[in-house]
Formats: sequence, structure tokens, C-alpha cells
Amino acid sequence: RMYEVYHIMAVVTLLGVAQDGGRPQPGCTRSCCENLTEQDYRCPVSLAVQTMNGTTLLVEATRDLGRQLRMIDNPSIDHLFITHAHLGHVDGLGLFGRETMSARHIQLHCSPSMRALIETTPAWNQLMQQNVFEFSEFPRVEIDDVVVEFIQVPHRAELSDMHATIIRGSEKSLLFLPDHDSWVETLESHGCESIRAFLQKFSIDVALLDGTFWSGGELQGRDMSVVPHPTVEESLKRLGTRRAEDPELHFIHLNHTNPLYDLNSEAYNQVKQSGWSIGYETQQFKI
Repeated sequence: RMYEVYHIMAVVTLLGVAQDGGRPQPGCTRSCCENLTEQDYRCPVSLAVQTMNGTTLLVEATRDLGRQLRMIDNPSIDHLFITHAHLGHVDGLGLFGRETMSARHIQLHCSPSMRALIETTPAWNQLMQQNVFEFSEFPRVEIDDVVVEFIQVPHRAELSDMHATIIRGSEKSLLFLPDHDSWVETLESHGCESIRAFLQKFSIDVALLDGTFWSGGELQGRDMSVVPHPTVEESLKRLGTRRAEDPELHFIHLNHTNPLYDLNSEAYNQVKQSGWSIGYETQQFKI
């Protein structure tokens, strides 16, 4: 029979760790995407939050929604949070509509910039007209034993602005920062001198951070300044070795070219030896 899952505390599940293109990435014929088995496939980044009362929150709507919801036993989604408008974070919005899930009255939380884009994009506006989604609170949302906060960070804004999300439970606070242009700009915009100061300012216990590229030379034949992200190498240089009082830190949003997918790589070993981690699908955090 059907039953609701109740938790002693809220649980966050990491439903995807890949950059927008997923792994393997369409069109890639390089060694990073050749000869991958299904066990090597990775979904674009997304989070599920299940509250103590059994309410389910989803952060990002990816095209791998079906696979991702099966990771958490296919609950109905009560609230959807969108960080920004880039492809992999929104290309599953249509799956909630009549052609697939035929969902109704999902509370949609996003910035005014993202809302304006949804209202002026015919396929997405139709979802609003059909009551699949209803615009709801921003930038702070209280749901059962969870509070979700949006914090703006600099990231290329061709379509919308970008907000990281902080998910605060009764015990811990988790930061979801899958995309930003640079640490220099992000830290400056929040008046912080270091990554540690930034995490302390927002009282973060678990940080899921932009790990798109390992290094600056990863996109052969492409200008990486067109898709700016802080490299993991730079983040490690800024952080150094983990200290006893530091929060957990997991790199996510990995591009298909990122050597961190290889558990035997020097890059992976460097992250682990520094005391930090790489996020993995189905990873859970009790908050």
C-alpha cells in the first residue's frame, strides 16, 4: 500500500553531479565520453529535500527527471526551486506538464528575473496557464522544518540572474552553489575575503560547490572565458587543507572533461588528500 515517508530530520539527496550537458555529453567523441557504461552515466545537478513531514522539494528541473525521481522512490513534488536559466537547470520543466507528469499546483520559487523569463517563454508560460506551477515565495521560504534562502552570485546572465540556495534544517545548513563566474567576484559581492569567510558568513555546515572544470586548459579548441567558472585547482589553492572547524565540502557540476570523474586520477587524489570530497549521485545529508 502507499505510505508517506516521515523523517526525524530533513534529508537532502544529491540527484545529479554533472554539468548541464550530463555525462556522456552529446556530440563528444573524446576519451572522456567514449566506452562509458550505464554505471558511468551522470545526470545534471539537482537536489531533493524531504522534510520531516514528508513534503518533497526539488532544486532544478533537469531532463533526467525520471531517473532522478526514481533515486528517491518517485514522490510527488510539492515545491520546485530554480537557481537560474541555463540549459541543464531548466530543460526538464516541460516534463511536469500534460505530455508527461500532468502535475498540478507545484509551488515554483525563483527570482523575479527568472520569473520574467518564464512568463515570456511560450512553452513555460503555458505551464503556468495550465496551473502546473504557481509562482511562490522568494527569496526566503519556510516549509515544515526547512528554510530555503536564495543568495545572488555573479554568473553570466544572458537569460536570467543566478542564485545559490541555502537549505537550513533543524541541525545543519547546506549550500548549493553549482555555478558562478569566479571566486573574486562572488567573494567581493558578499564582502568576504576568503571562501572560509563566505561559508562562515552564511553559517554553512555542508557546501556543494561549483567544480565544473579541474583546470584552465580543459576545453580543447574553445575559449573558456566564454563559460567562466572557478577551477577546482583554484578552489583548492584558496582553501588549502581542511581544518577541524571547516564545513564539509563536495565539488559538483562536473564537466564531462573533468578528471575528477576518474577515481584513480591525480586530480581526485589531490582533492581527497586535501580533506575535501567529490559529490556522488544518491549522496544524502541529514540536516
